[in-house]
Amino acid sequence: MASLSVPEGASPTAGSAPQSPAPPSGRRRPTSRDVAALAGVSFKTVSRVVNHEPGVSPSVAERVRVAADELGYRPNAAATALRRADGRTATFGVLLEDAGNPFFAALLRGIEEVARSRGVAVFSSSTDLDIDRERDMAAAFTARQVDALISAPAESDATHLRRAITQGARVVLVDRPIDTLDVPVVLADNQSGARTGVEHLIAHGHRRIGYIGRGPAIFTSRTRYAGYVEALAAAGMDVDPHLVRREGTTRSSARHHVEELLDLADPPTALFTAQDMITMTAVSVLQRRGLSETVALVGFDDFELADLLQPGVTVIAQDPRRIGALAAELALAPIGDGERIHVVPTQLIQRGSGEISAY
Repeated sequence: MASLSVPEGASPTAGSAPQSPAPPSGRRRPTSRDVAALAGVSFKTVSRVVNHEPGVSPSVAERVRVAADELGYRPNAAATALRRADGRTATFGVLLEDAGNPFFAALLRGIEEVARSRGVAVFSSSTDLDIDRERDMAAAFTARQVDALISAPAESDATHLRRAITQGARVVLVDRPIDTLDVPVVLADNQSGARTGVEHLIAHGHRRIGYIGRGPAIFTSRTRYAGYVEALAAAGMDVDPHLVRREGTTRSSARHHVEELLDLADPPTALFTAQDMITMTAVSVLQRRGLSETVALVGFDDFELADLLQPGVTVIAQDPRRIGALAAELALAPIGDGERIHVVPTQLIQRGSGEISAY
């Protein structure tokens, strides 16, 4: 027997109040028509609520959601996309360097919070800065007709992202841009933040400030190093290449670079570390050598327990959650709406390690 649907706003005839549909037999999934029958609305009304379309009063929409929850109804995304005129699937694909890294984990959470509020599902994958893996996962997400790809790109090759655009996906970049790709980009204020951190050390009397960062092929590494150079130049100081290490990509290499700087005949009195993993490694080396109270340290990126160490670690903190949320908002915005580059400010957090004086 077909389910009875009552048009939105209409009352059922006397003695025929809408009844809950019989529990699905076997493993049959509840359908939108089941929801319509239980909520006492039309099938079209259920479709509008599911697809977040206008024209449904808040009270009726809530009735539909309650009925859907009671039945355990979940829309078939593929079928919904086929029915919708715009072909959207309410899904995002997210490509990050390492979703287990605290920075990228917080960024992903920001994306998820905005997406969930708009009824969008999020699929994510780590690329490990492997361009082949990034291409493969971008193709896999695009084949599943995601509405948008949000990517922290491995390098400047944008061929796979252009292909995704031609196949109907929006593309938003986070953490690093691709100069040849005209799409929205959300970045932390890397250069200004690094300059602030180094200026803070200079203000405490330091003139020999070591720099340890990742390789110059990475956008964030280049811009943070530029901030270091800027701060020194503004103070009338030259860059001493003996105090610079720009290959800190693993804990072992970062440890080696910290040890090298501390073993110089004229070692630095302060360190600026340009990434959280490098900062944590520097803290470990300084503590082991008994130098954590005498060598100043400012790190780029905050990290868990930084405030509980002795001394607490002074950092330039990013806001990865805001970066992710803004990226998701841009993925949902009309094409061509607003600026291309969006910069999220950083913040100097003083905890003790960066306030150690050179005198």
